[in-house]
Amino acid sequence: MFAMGRQHDELADAVAALADAETVSFGGVGLAGTMLPETEAYQRIEEVAADRPDEVRGQLERLLSAGSPAARVYAATLLERLDPPAGRAAWAGLRADPTQLHTATGCVLDSTTVGEYAANRLAES
Repeated sequence: MFAMGRQHDELADAVAALADAETVSFGGVGLAGTMLPETEAYQRIEEVAADRPDEVRGQLERLLSAGSPAARVYAATLLERLDPPAGRAAWAGLRADPTQLHTATGCVLDSTTVGEYAANRLAES
């Protein structure tokens, strides 16, 4: 029972960290390959999702509607892994979002809009 409570707190903490994410990055950033806190939160949610997909899905849907631009991208990405059709629907819903989004891949920092990012993800699938 104690482990379940800790796992619940870990999910709640990760969702809270992701809700205010400023940058989308799925790996290390910069020359040192430092992991951003939001990337670590994304990875924790991804791990929990295997055991508790319904609870995670509810949290992802909340992030899609109330999270930062980066949180919405992370949520759609995770939702796509849990339920591909729901993920595609999330990306389609984000396609019209004009909000600026910061991304990082290695040493490359970039910006785009949530809508452009979503359109690219839909084109890849």
